[in-house]
Amino acid sequence: MAGDKEHSTAHIVQSLLVNVVIAVVKTVAAVFTHSGAMLAEALHSFSDCGNQILLLIGVRQARRPPDLRHPFGYGRAVYFWSFMVALMLFLGGGVFSIYEGVHKIREPEPVERVWLGLVILAVSLVLEGAATISNVRELNRRRGRRPFFKYLRDTTDSDLVVVFAENSAAVLGLTLAIAALGLAALTHDGRWDGFGGIGIGLVLVGVAIFLAVEVSSLLLGEAAAPEIAEAARDTARQLPALEQVLNVVTMQQGPGEVMVHVKVAFVPSLSIEEACRQINDFEARLRRARPEIRWVFVEPDIPLPAARMTI
Repeated sequence: MAGDKEHSTAHIVQSLLVNVVIAVVKTVAAVFTHSGAMLAEALHSFSDCGNQILLLIGVRQARRPPDLRHPFGYGRAVYFWSFMVALMLFLGGGVFSIYEGVHKIREPEPVERVWLGLVILAVSLVLEGAATISNVRELNRRRGRRPFFKYLRDTTDSDLVVVFAENSAAVLGLTLAIAALGLAALTHDGRWDGFGGIGIGLVLVGVAIFLAVEVSSLLLGEAAAPEIAEAARDTARQLPALEQVLNVVTMQQGPGEVMVHVKVAFVPSLSIEEACRQINDFEARLRRARPEIRWVFVEPDIPLPAARMTI
């Protein structure tokens, strides 16, 4: 996942406020309609509220400055909490919704006050759709010219991806709930309501797996965008005293926080004092070119003969 320069919590707070209102309304509707699909949607919204609180905790922790115990900062905290969100979606939302759906199929109950449920679901769909559109606009603003789905896979702003995935799943889940509730009312068969709950659960499980796979790579330690390594090589070409770049290793330490290690060979006639100046100049130029680079380590070395080089 590539580094992004900006990182805010406005998208998280917006989604949290919307989901608190929706969760309460859905719960009331589930009580009056006896709808399993509506209950699954209420659980989904409460799960989203908890998830967004976890994301806010993660972003706040990620902003803590480095200290002696964590010299590279706390940037990866947001990845940990994003992974916890994926677990909550899987267990708190997906698995329980599937269980409730199976229960409704095995012991179907007639749905009541269908009009109330449909109205609440429709209003929720409008609110969730608006939040999703807002997320898409933010994603489009940050991705620049990169393809949309490639940016979703590459970005290090895992909290933004989590909120977008949650809202998109909510839109799809609400659509399934409306269809299930409508079919249950038209056919007088409560099993359709159960099928809707299972469908919503499967959507949540799928989103949870997607998020877990994406975030786990960042937790393990993922290289920064290829453009970072290329910027290091381009910067070295601007300094004639840096004869050769032997190796570049990058690491994404958090959203907008990158560590770079560069191994270089200097021209043989360079003094130690001049080599130090060249290293300082290289670091300053590289940080100006890529502001997301927070740590730069330059290691002087002697190039291996061409036949022995492995990089």
